[in-house]
Amino acid sequence: MPNGGQACLDPNQKASTKAYRGPKRHLELLPRTATAQILDFPHPSDGQSCGEKPNVSRRKYLSPDEARRVIDAAGRIGRQRERDQLLLTMMYRHGLRVSEAVDLRWTDFDLDASRDRPFWVRRVKGSKGTTHTLEPDTARLLQRARKRADGIYVFRSERGGKLSTDIVRVICERAGQTAGFEFRARPHMFRHAAGFALAEEGTDTRLIQDFLGHRDIKSTVIYTETSQRRLAGVRVR
Repeated sequence: MPNGGQACLDPNQKASTKAYRGPKRHLELLPRTATAQILDFPHPSDGQSCGEKPNVSRRKYLSPDEARRVIDAAGRIGRQRERDQLLLTMMYRHGLRVSEAVDLRWTDFDLDASRDRPFWVRRVKGSKGTTHTLEPDTARLLQRARKRADGIYVFRSERGGKLSTDIVRVICERAGQTAGFEFRARPHMFRHAAGFALAEEGTDTRLIQDFLGHRDIKSTVIYTETSQRRLAGVRVR
């Protein structure tokens, strides 16, 4: 592929996928045509010539595989590696906004439940709160972090206060650089990655809406309308 692997995609081109294997889950990357639209790759109708680099400054989304790579990178850099990796894991697996992530409190979790440990997600921006179930490995990390906790907040700064949203942005950007991305990784990309991952798994749109706390389903269909699975069963014979 010319120009460092950059492709110029035909909107009528047959979609293709690659397998993604993340921790505890098997997802798929987005179809190539959908990915081009989401990641701002050059498109013939955009007036850009084939081979141009994507406009990385406008990058708004992470694929599930990219989210995993950033999370892994966060566990290899900085003085608070375990905290940062757990933070990004929670943001991805539960579609958290950065303001929701830094406001997580120990009272939001029932880590002592015998099974299906619940997590009460307190949404902001008028979104609906809901109850999620923690993955076993996430629950173990939280239990370990709780043993060292000395306050109400799950994620704290080195000075002992509530972690700021600005610090989370630095954590994301630094981990994205370590993962080798040319674009700037931002916190909200993990929420979008969760929505797209659920859509590619074939999750019902209403369930995705409830999972992400959207009051208006119009905010949810951006994930399902680009999913290859949506039309996978439609055939002209």
